[in-house]
Amino acid sequence: MSDGSVQQKQSQPAVPLLEEQRVGEILAAVPERGQWRYRPRRVGLVWRSKTFRAGAVFSVLALCGLVILALVRDQTGTEGFLVGLGLAVLPVPLLMAAFRWLDRVEPWSWRNLLFAFAWGACAAALVAIIANSFATRWIATATADPAGADTLGATVIAPVVEESAKAAAVLLIFLFRRRHFSGILDGVVIAGFTATGFAFTENILYLGNAFGEDQQIGRSGFASVTAATFFVRVVMTPFAHPLFTVLTGLGFGFAALCARRHRIRRVLLPLLGLILAMGMHALWNGSGSFGPYGFYVVYGVFMVPVFGLITWLVIWSRQRELRTLATELPAYAAAGWLTPAEPLALSSMRARGMARDMARHQHASAYGSASVHGSATAYSTSYGVPYPSPGYPAPGPPPVHSPAHGGSRVVAQVRRHAKARGRAAARAVAEYESFATSLAFLRHRARRGAADPDFVARELELLHHLWQRREVAGPALTYAAQATGRLRPRSVPVGPAPYPPYGGYGPNPYLPPHAQQPYARPPYGSVPPPRSR
Repeated sequence: MSDGSVQQKQSQPAVPLLEEQRVGEILAAVPERGQWRYRPRRVGLVWRSKTFRAGAVFSVLALCGLVILALVRDQTGTEGFLVGLGLAVLPVPLLMAAFRWLDRVEPWSWRNLLFAFAWGACAAALVAIIANSFATRWIATATADPAGADTLGATVIAPVVEESAKAAAVLLIFLFRRRHFSGILDGVVIAGFTATGFAFTENILYLGNAFGEDQQIGRSGFASVTAATFFVRVVMTPFAHPLFTVLTGLGFGFAALCARRHRIRRVLLPLLGLILAMGMHALWNGSGSFGPYGFYVVYGVFMVPVFGLITWLVIWSRQRELRTLATELPAYAAAGWLTPAEPLALSSMRARGMARDMARHQHASAYGSASVHGSATAYSTSYGVPYPSPGYPAPGPPPVHSPAHGGSRVVAQVRRHAKARGRAAARAVAEYESFATSLAFLRHRARRGAADPDFVARELELLHHLWQRREVAGPALTYAAQATGRLRPRSVPVGPAPYPPYGGYGPNPYLPPHAQQPYARPPYGSVPPPRSR
């Protein structure tokens, strides 16, 4: 193509250029930090109020918690309850940390995770205790066989009731947090937190009853029932309930990956996961009836291999999510919204953590004393990357109130401000990473035909959030990409990068003036626009 044709094409863009003042108004209208999710404005009925819904959920869970507390204390006694509580809380931090580690790519907010945990510990446990007791008593009365009623209740009634009660939390988050429920890991994490809360309450009950039994027969030490119960439920099988419910979470996760037109799959997959969870739970509860070694056979031949298989699946899913970032984000880098190095850094958990740390050190040293500057230089040297790196300017001179000017109070105040600036910079980079991850998953869902009707508005809002934080996050992510070896320093472009046509899914009137180009379809394949409801 000749130069003249190029100039003619650039002089008549397909999308009208916005004036600089208009772009500033649009960028200034982006929601503040914390309002990360696009939500249409809804007015009218009182139960549509976010405050009302949050208060209602909290009230219901608090009421269930008080009732379950009274029931467990009534069965175990005060002393047994306290002993059971102290022992049952031990595996909870470990399980929560494990599921939180799996959720590092696009983490759920703690509000949603704590809701899932509270639902399992309070609502699901209360439903299970009441329903299991009622069903066992009814079977015992109908058959006049208390021992058979207990066995039938443990192997048939309990799995159905407990797994259904725990699955309700996953269903609620799937329905009301659908925008964030994007794949397998989301279902696993929510199901894991719900089951951890349920196992916590159940362990209090079992350990408290075991302690009360030891008090009656005067037994203590390693030969006590409490020690045996603790070893079986907390040491050997802390993952039992999470493993059951994770199967339900996998069903919801696979349903989230399905296109919107596959409605039957989106219904059948969660039901299949729930049925598998019930069957595995029933096999585990009935292992004691298979003979003296039935428990060990089920544990070694079935439970441990299934646990290993699901662990491999969720780790593979996390790596797949990182590959999704590396695949989808280059389209936005080509359009000028991201630097070429950012997709490489965002697709590595080590680079993402390094970018946050580097931003913290850099912005603290730019404001603080010479000692803070030395710590940033030492941090850079520890990764074998020269500091400052290309695209990451060196910090300025120490402020007037630096340690060289004396005054312990002034020095302490300067260091506090420097730490605060460093934390703010690290938080901005973390938010940038979260927005970029959501943007990549949003584009990936659109390519699969699972985009929501408000796809364009959501995409533009995420791009605006990235634009607000790119001044802090861009250099940090470029530095991290170089430090981890994912981008070599010589591959960093010198000077301003060109802005080829935007690769989005609709007209993008919000590009800055210097980046405006004629709109083009995505460079790798034709993606149909989101269907309207």
